[in-house]
Amino acid sequence: MVSRYVLIRGGDELLSIGAADPAEAQAIAEQLRAAGICLEVVAGIDSVVVRFDAVAYDADEVSRLVEDALADGVRPLAASGKLLEIPIVYGGKFGPDLEHACETLGLTADEFIALHTGGEHRVDMIGFTPGFAYIGGLDERLHLPRRTEPRQHVPAGSVGIADGRTGLYSLAGPGGWTLVGRTPFKLFDAAADDPFPIRAGMRIRFRALSAEEWPA
Repeated sequence: MVSRYVLIRGGDELLSIGAADPAEAQAIAEQLRAAGICLEVVAGIDSVVVRFDAVAYDADEVSRLVEDALADGVRPLAASGKLLEIPIVYGGKFGPDLEHACETLGLTADEFIALHTGGEHRVDMIGFTPGFAYIGGLDERLHLPRRTEPRQHVPAGSVGIADGRTGLYSLAGPGGWTLVGRTPFKLFDAAADDPFPIRAGMRIRFRALSAEEWPA
C-alpha cells in the first residue's frame, strides 16, 4: 500500500509531510515518533517536519521508511482528557487592543469576552518562540488579521488573536497579534521539571478575571 501523504525534501536532513489539519499533523508526528526512524519530529498547523541522520540514511531511504510507517493510514489521537483553564484579564493595560478589536468587529467588550470564554478550545501547535501556543476554536465572530505593525515588545502572558486562533505568549518578545488580554497563569517556569505546561492537543477553556484579581 502506498502512502497518500506528500513528502517534500527540505535540505540534506529534513523532510516535510503535508497534513489536512493540526489534529492530523499531531497524529502523524506521534506515529513517526513511535516508529523511531527520525531524530526529531515537529508537528505544525498543516505539516510535519522530520529531521533524520543524514550520515546514517539518505533522503530516499528515509522517505521510504516514512511512507511505510504511514502506509496503513494514520491513527487519530485520542482526545486529551485534561481540560486546562486559563484565566485572563481582558482589556486596559492587559489587553491594549481590545477596544479597537471590538470597534472593528462591532461588538461590546462584554460580548467579545463572552464569545472568547464561551467554548472549549484546542492547542493546535507550539511554535514561533519556545512555548508559544497556537490555540484553535476561536469563534468566527472574533476573527481578525494580524496587526499591520508588529510590536517590538509584548509582555509574557499576553493573549492575542489572529487568523482564527488565540495565541499565548509564554515569553516576552516581539509580536504582531491583536492583544486582548493577559493571563497570570505561568506559561513558563524555568524551575519546573516541565518548563512549558501547555502541549499540542490539550483542551483549553478561557475564564475572565477582573483586574483587581491580578496577583500582586
